[in-house]
Amino acid sequence: MNFFDIFWIFLIILALQPLLRQKMLEGARRKLIVKLQKERGSRVILLVHRQESMNFLGFPLMRYIDIQDSEEIIRAIQLTDDETPIDIIIHTPGGLVLASLQIAMALNKHKGKVTVFVPHYAMSGGTLIALAADEIVMCDTAVLGPVDPQIDKYPAVSLLKVVKEKPISEIDDNTLIMADIGEKALKQVEKSIHDLLIDNFDEEKSSNIAKKLTEGKWTHDYPITFEEAKSLGLNVSSEMPRIILDLMNLFPQPVKKLPTVEYLPMPVKRDKGIKQ
Repeated sequence: MNFFDIFWIFLIILALQPLLRQKMLEGARRKLIVKLQKERGSRVILLVHRQESMNFLGFPLMRYIDIQDSEEIIRAIQLTDDETPIDIIIHTPGGLVLASLQIAMALNKHKGKVTVFVPHYAMSGGTLIALAADEIVMCDTAVLGPVDPQIDKYPAVSLLKVVKEKPISEIDDNTLIMADIGEKALKQVEKSIHDLLIDNFDEEKSSNIAKKLTEGKWTHDYPITFEEAKSLGLNVSSEMPRIILDLMNLFPQPVKKLPTVEYLPMPVKRDKGIKQ
């Protein structure tokens, strides 16, 4: 074996390294999923989107809830016995209303207990899915989000406000059309949320929660904290199993630049510090 043979072997190993790393991560995730399913006697489903890009007033997305996600999750639900509990772990900025609602309706129809775990955040469509659960488990730092419809990047509520406050002669046809669509979308989403909640809450509470989440009180990226979710009347718990946080660590964000956060990944106790 000469130098060039060693060089080519090195290049091959280097090229295969990302694939091998990914396979190792997938294997580690499968082991934790199997362990979690045995511990809880449930079907575990993960919906994790990692390549999202956020700004202050919205979510220009690279990864989001789409039809493929809904097809895969519905297939997993169909492969689960009716009485078997379902645990779904959600980490997403949201996505298509159609896909999110299909997932939510499938979970809502499942006879066994459905628990949604939100380790970090489940915004927009992620919140819509969470509303179908019998219980939402959040870390005390995790957040949900409003479910008000967005029409061509504009909040439906804001489009209706324009039509209401501005003379009709000064409004262009496109805005009027979007406002009409927005009004329909608001009614549809509010009714869908009400129908998801009615199995767990009474009529008045279901209507109140649906209205608060869709009425446009907040911007679409407003973080609804654990305390605020509880005050809304949602059935939330902060008892997040450690194994779910360990599972999330196996979904690393793709690194495209130098990391901006760094620390030693080990527990630190007061007055004891870290052994060098």
